[in-house]
Amino acid sequence: MMNSFRFIGDMCHLVSICVLGLRLFTVKNARGISIKTQEMYLLVFMSRYLDLFTHFYSWYNTLMKIIYISSTAYIIYLVRETQPFKTDYERSQDSFLHWQFGVAPCAVLTVLMCLFSYFTDAGVYGLEMFRYFSYFLEAIAILPQLILLQRYREVENLTSHYVAFLGAYRFLYILNWIYRSLYEAYYEQTWVVYVCGFIQTCLYVDFFYYFGLSKVKGSKMALPK
Repeated sequence: MMNSFRFIGDMCHLVSICVLGLRLFTVKNARGISIKTQEMYLLVFMSRYLDLFTHFYSWYNTLMKIIYISSTAYIIYLVRETQPFKTDYERSQDSFLHWQFGVAPCAVLTVLMCLFSYFTDAGVYGLEMFRYFSYFLEAIAILPQLILLQRYREVENLTSHYVAFLGAYRFLYILNWIYRSLYEAYYEQTWVVYVCGFIQTCLYVDFFYYFGLSKVKGSKMALPK
């Protein structure tokens, strides 16, 4: 069910993608952009939105899912396969082992949770397994990007706004969950969603502190050593 928190959160997410695209085409390089974060987000979207082929909820819902998947895939393609981004992308800096320390642990955690649920009344099967996997993975998907920014220390204006809009999206979705739990009688509350959302939001706390500090001072954002 749509509410103001969810709609504004969706718009923040959409703006973050637009800002990232604007940053790439304006600066003409991928310095400071983690493609590994983008690959993790693409996997999140593809896992969560498998129901795109089986259920129709609304045109808004369908359109947003298509935009998230296609735009993220396009950004990955730009940086991995096209010039000048392919040459300028610094793989040595974007070195977080996302398959080993991101995707694989989340997949194992999903399997363990499904096995545990098999012995309870709340079994997790089929597409629902992929949805839970996407919750676990999204909680840490921003990590490669934050680690990369920490290595560069100085953060470009558009890059900082891209991450800030992503953080705002997550915070607003937490408010959306709270609102729905209070005002929707049949809203299904899931502890996995809450825990993963809380972890993801906590990862942004340090970033937002220095982002806010830079705005107050009117200076370029810089992270500590």
